[in-house]
Amino acid sequence: MPRRDTFDVTDISAPPALPRVLRLPLAVVTVAAALVVLVQALAYAGDSSGEWVAPVSGLPAPLWYIAQAIDFLGEPVGSAIVLAVLAGGCWLVGRRRSAVLVLAGAGVAVGVTTLLKPIVDRTIHGGYLSYPSGHTAFATAVALVLAMIAADRLALRAAAGTAFVLVIALLAGAVMGWTEVALSAHYPTDALGGFCTALAVVPPTAWAVDRFFPASL
Repeated sequence: MPRRDTFDVTDISAPPALPRVLRLPLAVVTVAAALVVLVQALAYAGDSSGEWVAPVSGLPAPLWYIAQAIDFLGEPVGSAIVLAVLAGGCWLVGRRRSAVLVLAGAGVAVGVTTLLKPIVDRTIHGGYLSYPSGHTAFATAVALVLAMIAADRLALRAAAGTAFVLVIALLAGAVMGWTEVALSAHYPTDALGGFCTALAVVPPTAWAVDRFFPASL
């Protein structure tokens, strides 16, 4: 058998978007999260009351400015900046599939929330569709991608890697979810729905990126 004395750069030119050790545990997470989204969608379909809503002007000035800044990251201009920076950074450091996943994962997560809102038809403040929260789904999706990159770089095993990824996603989802609830844009369960939407769609999107984008990308 011939020796491989030279290093094949294509072996690392496109590391997986979804680390192999996380495929099974995140598949379980995907199913569980999808069930939460479905159960909530059925429970809150057509609902416009019955859950606590933050006062529209309930935040003091310092927290209001912080919340507005965080909220901006989920708005079209802010999210475009976030995606451009993260996707560009991933591409430049050789994480080409992760660069694709940053765009695809966030896009699918926000797209699913956009499709679900008129179907569920849950409203807040007299007519604004609210379930699930697209801002929370966006923040969670981006955090998931970054956490999977970190878990892969740290060579974490399945249990530790899964816990790490979920904790990072939870922190990002909690921060954006708090923002949306504090600004009176969503019910708390809308934020939970957005968080679970991202958990449900990002891992299969990552699998699809790994499956259909070549290793020499």
